[in-house]
Amino acid sequence: MGDEQPNNVNLDAPRWDQSTYWGRAKHFFTTTNPLNVLCSDSELDRAKEIVNKYRRTGDASGLTLNQLWDAKSIYDSAFHPDTGEKMWLIGRMSAQVPMNMVITGCMLTFYKTTKEVVFWQWFNQSFNAIVNYTNRSGGSDISNKQLLTSYALATGGALGTALGLNRLTKAMPPLIGRCVPFVAVAAANCVNIPMMRRQEIQNGVPVTDENGNKLGESKIAAKRGITQVVLSRIGMASPGMLLPPLLMNYLEQKGTLARFPFIAAPLQVGLCGLFLTFATPMCCALFPQRSSIAVSSLEPELQERISKLPSPPSVVYYNKGL
Repeated sequence: MGDEQPNNVNLDAPRWDQSTYWGRAKHFFTTTNPLNVLCSDSELDRAKEIVNKYRRTGDASGLTLNQLWDAKSIYDSAFHPDTGEKMWLIGRMSAQVPMNMVITGCMLTFYKTTKEVVFWQWFNQSFNAIVNYTNRSGGSDISNKQLLTSYALATGGALGTALGLNRLTKAMPPLIGRCVPFVAVAAANCVNIPMMRRQEIQNGVPVTDENGNKLGESKIAAKRGITQVVLSRIGMASPGMLLPPLLMNYLEQKGTLARFPFIAAPLQVGLCGLFLTFATPMCCALFPQRSSIAVSSLEPELQERISKLPSPPSVVYYNKGL
């Protein structure tokens, strides 16, 4: 089937059905594929040429359907969807797994001293700031001041949580201390994402009918979408930050880490990479990108405006973000 010739392919929509969980998961497995980081500049430019040519002319001469979609996945992994500019390497979605596996593995390994906690929590939030900046909307009104404010608050929240919990857990079993980095990362997500999308909370996000016709803006939909994104981000971090500590605690009790202390960092980095490879796309897919909300759950004034339409819908849609 993949060897057929492309015919009226809509490259602006995902390849798989986004109304099902597995359709969304397949889409994000492709989008976050870490192998795309290895693509050379010439391969990226070739993929961009194929995609832009097909969008302009519908011509995919010499390409099968699979080859066209492969070019699209490479293009999406490196070029900004709004501006078409090539994104910074470490800010690309395809860099999420390799970058996060190193950062997360080191946060789990080096968590006992204040210097270690400060460095790795700062490094993690700096990386998150680069990702947020690289993937900001092309028409976004996010200012450098807002980016810096979000970065400072998220870093402060992560550091405050990690250092405070480290002090509280000193007298507790070692396993509790190993889980402190996860709590700090979760706390930072709860600050960073709402701050980055503060304007949506203040002004609302566009809501549309099933045909994409804009009906207004909703702050309630914005808050629901942001909550879903926060839960997805925490879910992505959970397997890689909670399961390795269980194994490391077991190895510590058996004396393995005392005999081979050098295995701690590479083992945890490798485990984090394994878990993130699956957790990242599968948690991105938890909620539909085009989410729905009942009109009865919207602001009263928006409900009233929609009720006056000739054929008022009972459900409206909005983009939840990533």
